[in-house]
Amino acid sequence: METTREAVEQQQYLTFFLAGEEYAISLLKVKEIIEYHTVTTVPKTPQWIRGVINLRGAVVPVVDLAVKFGIEERPVTRTTCIVIIEGCFEDQSATMGVIADAVSQVIDLSEKDIHEPPSFGTRVRVDYLVGVASLGKKFALMLDVDRVLSSDELVSLNEVPELLASEALRSELPDAAGLSPDRPEQHDEA
Repeated sequence: METTREAVEQQQYLTFFLAGEEYAISLLKVKEIIEYHTVTTVPKTPQWIRGVINLRGAVVPVVDLAVKFGIEERPVTRTTCIVIIEGCFEDQSATMGVIADAVSQVIDLSEKDIHEPPSFGTRVRVDYLVGVASLGKKFALMLDVDRVLSSDELVSLNEVPELLASEALRSELPDAAGLSPDRPEQHDEA
């Protein structure tokens, strides 16, 4: 009976690298992982909003967590990707892309694998963390994606599509999923 209970309490997490540190987020928050393509910059947005992508016709803001956490902007490499997540930020639903230097793995974690976050030694504010996951001899910082953005920052994030006022500019955004916004029949196949 204990084995069954433990299996139910285990949750899956996606781990990814950012500036040499490994982070984990609940797999339930992850919608998809896409290759890093052109991100269109949007004027008058905070520095940590890298820009927007066209994801099958939807304008999705892309957040650079390295900059948000006070780390310098990371160069784009062949392993850089965008993790599309859906979060609930202060009772507002938001979809955004998060830039990762590389995606590592999907792991199963139980309560015994998760420890209290340290109050020192991380580049991330402790209130952004759910805990620290034990991954053998190393640890991954477990992000609470619903807390990473404050209400003011969420407003900035939600205003990004509005800054792209004209429909003409939206249709000019390259589709990050490799689909053309001009060919809606492709969207049904994805």
